[in-house]
Amino acid sequence: QVQFVESGGGLVQPGGSLRLSCTTSGFTFKTYAMNWYRQIPGKERDVVASITSTDHSTQYVDSVKGRFTISRDNAKNTVYLQMNALKPEDTANYYCTAGVPHPGMEFPLAAFPSWGQGTQVTVSS
Repeated sequence: QVQFVESGGGLVQPGGSLRLSCTTSGFTFKTYAMNWYRQIPGKERDVVASITSTDHSTQYVDSVKGRFTISRDNAKNTVYLQMNALKPEDTANYYCTAGVPHPGMEFPLAAFPSWGQGTQVTVSS
């Protein structure tokens, strides 16, 4: 059974930092790209960062470039999201999933239908 367990969220002041973790199981982690998404209530879930399975190259949406860093530890089946210089507009529930590249798509698409519970990030003074 494919599982994603996100953690590390919390309440932080603007300009602060958080490090999210996502521990996975049920699939061969090292063979999949990994994505981080975020979702605000009433809105769609949007991808924010991705890391490949091969050379660990990364990509980000413009709104988080230079502030967020995605990384992975294949030995621990875990993907991370280091978030610095947080802004109130980063407030959301953050999720991870495995991804597979698709021609013409900027980010890998979700490989499995299951999602974790996410971890809530709230940026507020």
